[in-house]
Amino acid sequence: MEPRQPKPPRPLMARPPMPVAADGRERSGAPDLPRDQLPPGPLSASLEQNRQVLARALGFQESFDVVFKDLEIERRRALLVGLDGFLKDDVLLRVAQFLVREGPDLGLTSTVERLEGAGAVYVETATARTFAEVLEAVLAGQAALLVDGLDRAVVIDQRTYPARGPDEPSLERVVRGPRDGFTETLVYNTALIRRRMRDPNLRFELLQVGKRSRTDVVLAYVRDIADPDLLRRIRSYIKAIDVDGLPMAEKSLEEFLVPEKRWWNPFPTVRYSERPDVVAAHLHEGHVAVLVDTSPSVMLLPATFFHHMQHAQEFHDEPITGAAVRWLRLAGFLAAWFLPPLWLALALTPEVLPPALEFIGPREPAVVPLGLQFILSELAANLVWIALVHTPEALATSLGLVGALLLGQQAVEVGLFSVEALFYTAVAFIGTFATPSVELGNAVRFMRVLLLVTTAVGGLAGFAVGAALTLWLMASTRSFGTPYLYPLWPFRGRELLNVLFRRPAPSRHFRPSFTHPIDPDVRRGPSRR
Repeated sequence: MEPRQPKPPRPLMARPPMPVAADGRERSGAPDLPRDQLPPGPLSASLEQNRQVLARALGFQESFDVVFKDLEIERRRALLVGLDGFLKDDVLLRVAQFLVREGPDLGLTSTVERLEGAGAVYVETATARTFAEVLEAVLAGQAALLVDGLDRAVVIDQRTYPARGPDEPSLERVVRGPRDGFTETLVYNTALIRRRMRDPNLRFELLQVGKRSRTDVVLAYVRDIADPDLLRRIRSYIKAIDVDGLPMAEKSLEEFLVPEKRWWNPFPTVRYSERPDVVAAHLHEGHVAVLVDTSPSVMLLPATFFHHMQHAQEFHDEPITGAAVRWLRLAGFLAAWFLPPLWLALALTPEVLPPALEFIGPREPAVVPLGLQFILSELAANLVWIALVHTPEALATSLGLVGALLLGQQAVEVGLFSVEALFYTAVAFIGTFATPSVELGNAVRFMRVLLLVTTAVGGLAGFAVGAALTLWLMASTRSFGTPYLYPLWPFRGRELLNVLFRRPAPSRHFRPSFTHPIDPDVRRGPSRR
């Protein structure tokens, strides 16, 4: 018996019957070409042939959002191709009115030429002569107008993107300062940067990544400041990416941009920001910004450890208070990394403590060994943090209270844990959340757990070995050739003072040297090359 052929899927909307192939699947009427050969070359003067190829390539009548609108211009058939959701009705109406108004007087060729040029001033238009150009434009949200008898198409940029407003980023809030932030729409993000930088040398270089996704990626830099070698390196990395798409947007791109970084190194080598003022400040210093469409996070390259410790609020405070906040944040970072392991190491070796530090150690014994207490409390606190991330906002506060009471107070009351272990774990978590960079905070949590394990196994010697290894890992990390601990290692005294103290704007005369800026003097102004 012949095997039963699968039935074609039921259409979502009423549509005319289409040819059926031998395997039972519906066909669009276009030649059955392999996917890698679509679209197959230049446009034809035959509108029907163009329709068939584009219908096959775009999946017309297979995807409900593909729009093929039949028109008539100068008694000739025309076709408007676009994607529902990007098409802007009022602009298309103006284009249709233009064609009706100009057509009878000018003739077909002149009408299309005026539409391609300055005749329809309301929209941006361009000419496409190949199927690849039409397909790329339509998938990017533009509309393509094809006319029978013409071997070219008019691409009409009338797209509108679904986007939210430029609200203040939740991770980079400030008490005083701008409240706008990047969105998921690329052109909005470039406009937010342009609003702060009216420099004629500011460049937004457009690239595309992904054989299927064709994701727009923009390199932002100031031409007479940014290091040309750094630009060439980043540009070559992006162009060499061979992948179907970037499903995770900027994070997927980051992993291609830092091939020299080992996968087991948790320290972030790029800085993310969702604030236009932060990105503009870095561009003035000679950094390169990488923007990815559909993502509100912008990558800043290169980035050192001290970049991850800075926050926009410091630059809206007085210099002395901004410097004090920066020092307090750095102390919180060190406490988050070393305080619990160091206390555990000293508590396990009380014989090395001087009389002034005899208070270190648990006051009351617990059932669980002290080293295991820290590791379990660390894992429990991270579990609560993960749960809070995935919990609806209305229930997050309740979950935090329940987690603190059940995992903290009850564990102490039944004698499983000591109060000191929970106290130092809580202090470490507060220091972690005081770190402005989420990526650096995650790295600190990871390193703290490793230090706790080595300390629980080896005591004070285990702490010393673990701390030395983690510090060596940080010192050996590089971000696009820049040492991670610069300017502390290698030591640069003047630049280290600029990092540790928030100096007033009038006293900052030079850009950071590690970006190798073409123009190191901030007072010189833009060149008119």
